[in-house]
Amino acid sequence: MSAPSPIDVAEPDLSDLVDIDTPWVVLVWNDPINLMSYVTFVLQKLFGYSKEEATTLMLQVHHEGKAVVSTGSRSDAERDVFRLHEHGLWATMQQD
Repeated sequence: MSAPSPIDVAEPDLSDLVDIDTPWVVLVWNDPINLMSYVTFVLQKLFGYSKEEATTLMLQVHHEGKAVVSTGSRSDAERDVFRLHEHGLWATMQQD
């Protein structure tokens, strides 16, 4: 009886895997529609930021074009983006 022939096994493509331990971040982007006071209000309402913290984030959005407003699991980030969209803000999420 002869030994079985070796089988060529391809290495899996790991480029599409998501690292579940890496947190997701929610970004709010600058837009020409919403007033700065409204963005500050929404950040306070949705995330519980103080007026000072919300103002700092709003100014970062205004001057730098975006700001990270929350971090966490993918499902938390999806929820936060949805809530920001409900309030008319342009928001996205990405893995940090």
